[in-house]
Amino acid sequence: MTVCSRRLLLRALPASLLALCLGLAPLSARAAEIFVSAAASLTNAFKEVAAEFEKTAPGTKVHLNFAASNPLLKQMLEGAPVDVFASADQETMDKAAQGKVINTASRADFVRNSLTLIVPRGNKAPAAVGDLVSMKRIAVGKPESVPAGRYARQSLTAAGIWDKVQPSLIYGASVRQVLDYVARGEVDAGIVYATDAAQQAARVDVALVLGNHTPVLYPIAVATTGKNAQGGQAFVDFVRSEKGQAILARYGFARP
Repeated sequence: MTVCSRRLLLRALPASLLALCLGLAPLSARAAEIFVSAAASLTNAFKEVAAEFEKTAPGTKVHLNFAASNPLLKQMLEGAPVDVFASADQETMDKAAQGKVINTASRADFVRNSLTLIVPRGNKAPAAVGDLVSMKRIAVGKPESVPAGRYARQSLTAAGIWDKVQPSLIYGASVRQVLDYVARGEVDAGIVYATDAAQQAARVDVALVLGNHTPVLYPIAVATTGKNAQGGQAFVDFVRSEKGQAILARYGFARP
């Protein structure tokens, strides 16, 4: 009989040593995990936010998942374990509420953004949105799944050119894919958020800031498909705190 076995039989083993005998770390030493699904445009900012949050919560590990908002919602509706959901639009978060995959009481707008028309660095920039009708390749997010694509459709529809530019549109699976198309010079222009354009300032030029669309307000909420609602709420609170907002501001996001 091993020492551990004898002590277990004697019921005299301290809890911490018992954990070691069983090959487990004490509960207090085991890392808490928080799973965050966030819109692709938040990629750079949320990586820093997560790193700073971990410093305030020793032993906590934040796992980040970035994609277009609608595919992220689809993952949650299919049961993906998510503790925090951050969308780039209200429509997707509304659907999350309808699908009961978020705690609606925790929902809050935390940043806003603007929509821009960009071109490859050094290329001739359109002077007005109407000039897009003469361009052969224009990248936009898929309106059915990418919020930036929906904002783009609203703006170009208001300008009376959405139908006219259809033959020239190249759809991206996320706003970051659209940004990559422009940065690599594979298209003549693209529509992305101002914060995305800033990430590729050396490779793209902002031609215009687009209007006539729903305000670009980002909501965040604790998700109900994960196992760490308490940690999720702590992350949401940090994002909305002065420190979290300061980090987001450095990446070009404005307060809601």
